[in-house]
Amino acid sequence: MTKTKLFWKDLWIRYRHLVPVLLYMLFYLSVFAYVENRPRHDMHFLISKWDRLIPFCEVFIIPYLLWFFYVAFAVLFFALVEKDRSQYWSLVTNLGIGMTVFLIVSLVYPNGHTLRPVFLERSNVFTEMVKALWRVDTSTNVLPSVHVFNSVAVHIAISQCSTLRKKHPWVISSSLVLCISIIAATMFLKQHTVIDVITALLLNIGCYYLVYQPAAAGRQISQSSRRWQ
Repeated sequence: MTKTKLFWKDLWIRYRHLVPVLLYMLFYLSVFAYVENRPRHDMHFLISKWDRLIPFCEVFIIPYLLWFFYVAFAVLFFALVEKDRSQYWSLVTNLGIGMTVFLIVSLVYPNGHTLRPVFLERSNVFTEMVKALWRVDTSTNVLPSVHVFNSVAVHIAISQCSTLRKKHPWVISSSLVLCISIIAATMFLKQHTVIDVITALLLNIGCYYLVYQPAAAGRQISQSSRRWQ
């Protein structure tokens, strides 16, 4: 076998576990583009009295945008650095379930909100960033919040990682702070409603028991069986 063939074979063996994620992202972005641009009718507005009590705060654009790096970092860490590949599959399975549920809800239950202020009282670099965000991200298809679901899913994966718990516990603490900040940002920036956030958190609970509890039970059975050998 030539060096070129060996190179490509080695590359495939090392990174083939990333292929399902890349294919799913193409699927997700295609469906998301469709639901975002289809004609809007029979829209269900998800606004509660609690949303009116939450003030607009443009500074939260920072943790909101950090979400993209947060999720990407976690996926790449578990894909390329963490040796226990099962943790990678647990994370991407968890993310995939939540994002697929979001697409299904958006397709069958058009939803949105009208919480964004028409005029912003302040003008600064953060408000300009928020305006740019609002221009590319509409206030439709918000249930459940993908920002919230993915943030919690990532933190669960990080907190479950034995390597990080033993060697870098500060990463888990930092992840928790960032996760909470992102959740708050979705409401302070008027990107999502309280209903979107609560729905995402409830979905996180269901996915946790579906994805992580069976894996934990399997590890316990494996450890017990080794003790008897």
